[in-house]
Amino acid sequence: MVWTGRVIAALVSLVFAMSAIMKLVGGEEVTQGMAHLGLPVSMILPLAILEIACVAIYVIPPTSVIGAILLTGYLGGAICTHWRVGDPVFSPIVLGILVWLALYLRDARLKEFLPLRRG
Repeated sequence: MVWTGRVIAALVSLVFAMSAIMKLVGGEEVTQGMAHLGLPVSMILPLAILEIACVAIYVIPPTSVIGAILLTGYLGGAICTHWRVGDPVFSPIVLGILVWLALYLRDARLKEFLPLRRG
């Protein structure tokens, strides 16, 4: 279960890292996406830095719970932003679930804090 959690965490982290890299590289698609969401282009760099920082905190085992909380907050903002403009919000919700599932599978402290009920 620990390795499954690590694999899920790595995949989730790669999704966030790719999003941040795309923002840093920029381009017409990123600019159009920001305009569609009603966000100024000046927010691209701060959002990329925020994503990278949250992922870095998430992948370091001693700070992974704080990282999951920060990523959940980031995704909450993404959900609200996409919902406001009428875009589907399924992907950020699934990503948030995967953030916590990966942490639950790889961190024994979380299993003790939130035990699953049996039978």
